[in-house]
Amino acid sequence: MNIEVVVLAAGQGSRMKSDLPKVLHPIAGKPMLAHVLDSARQVDAKALHVVVGHGADKVKAAFDGQNDIQWALQAEQLGTGHAVKMALDNLQADGVTLILYGDVPLIQSATLQALVDIAKAEHVGLLTVTMDDPMGYGRIVRDSNGNVKAIVEHKDATPEQLSIDECNTGILAVPTAKLHQWLPTLSNDNAQGEYYLTDVIAMSVNDGIRVETLQPEFAEETYGVNNRAQQAELERWYQARLVDELMTKGVTVLDPARLDIRPGVAGQGVEVGRDVVIDTNVILEGSVVLGDGVRIEANCIIRNSAIAAGTVIRAFSHVEDANVQQACEVGPYARLRPGAQLESGAKVGNFCEVKKSIVGEGSKVNHLTYIGDAVIGKGANIGAGTITCNYDGVNKFKTEIGDGAFIGSNSSLVAPVKVGDFATVGAGSTITKDVDADKLAVARGKQVNLTWQRPTKK
Repeated sequence: MNIEVVVLAAGQGSRMKSDLPKVLHPIAGKPMLAHVLDSARQVDAKALHVVVGHGADKVKAAFDGQNDIQWALQAEQLGTGHAVKMALDNLQADGVTLILYGDVPLIQSATLQALVDIAKAEHVGLLTVTMDDPMGYGRIVRDSNGNVKAIVEHKDATPEQLSIDECNTGILAVPTAKLHQWLPTLSNDNAQGEYYLTDVIAMSVNDGIRVETLQPEFAEETYGVNNRAQQAELERWYQARLVDELMTKGVTVLDPARLDIRPGVAGQGVEVGRDVVIDTNVILEGSVVLGDGVRIEANCIIRNSAIAAGTVIRAFSHVEDANVQQACEVGPYARLRPGAQLESGAKVGNFCEVKKSIVGEGSKVNHLTYIGDAVIGKGANIGAGTITCNYDGVNKFKTEIGDGAFIGSNSSLVAPVKVGDFATVGAGSTITKDVDADKLAVARGKQVNLTWQRPTKK
């Protein structure tokens, strides 16, 4: 059966107090609309229809290249029923339409699949939630037999209806042929003067189409975001779930409330081995792999990187698009930039930066050093304050340092340049020519001690 999804994403989101369209505001580092679309894709939808309005160009640009999305424009915001009508002409009548909301980001794919299964049986699947405080929500009105009779919006409800605690989430699955039949007949004769999508429930009952309700595993799946406080609330709930999954896999998280996981695009996330320990205020972004026994100390950011078994990432370090092999030590206050690769047992110490370089097995870059566009062999020692001068203002050049080489402190290696195996560079040298294996290179001005009179304060 043909399954299509319509996501309503035309709202302005004025309470967000932002120039960014509401559906582009992030949860766990990913736009809310992206969360919705990722869940929708898991029900094998043939097409995704996104109805945009305010900030339409920005929303489309954020999803440029995602060719399974068909865009529909709601130029005037005249209600949810009117919004779905904007996509109606593109919906094939021989299937099921799932209607979602771009500002309800954490709806789970299992919930959506259950709704689709209801609609496949030629019923209307309606997602409801029971709330302690249903203020502002439409109420589910049932007959004496418990069958759904209608949805009444809060502003249109009688005092008796306002006492109902079963609320409409707005999420439903409908046989598409019925949408083609019902939507053109919607009326805006209500307190808001809008075309309510919820009116199709009463139409379904009148046509003898059964409305089956479903409640989600977690009420938070159905929560919408209208302001910054609600965004923060959903962020914390989602983070708690992600962290709980890690702990279920055996990770020691020293403070679950102070670990943030931001998976990014669908399919990314955190893979962990055994006995991983994560300290406080750590952020894991994108695709992160942490091998057995990895320890991440406090205040680190790990982004799109693989950290192999036995490695320690010490406090306040940033690791991005890097590959760190077994038993390495990074930091504290180290930065591994994209393309950094540390071989087994390598060490990058405090206030060091490594970019697009290989640090060989057992080599040490301990203090206050920049290594860029370089290849360092095994067992080399790079002294404090050393830099590879890899950039001439236009082009980047490569530095090669051999096995067992020793680079004295405060040296500059002006690329392109090679330092051979077991060669030594004297401290304070500026190396502009290749250094042969086993040689000592000293390139610094001759020291001169002069007699002079130190200035005195007038």
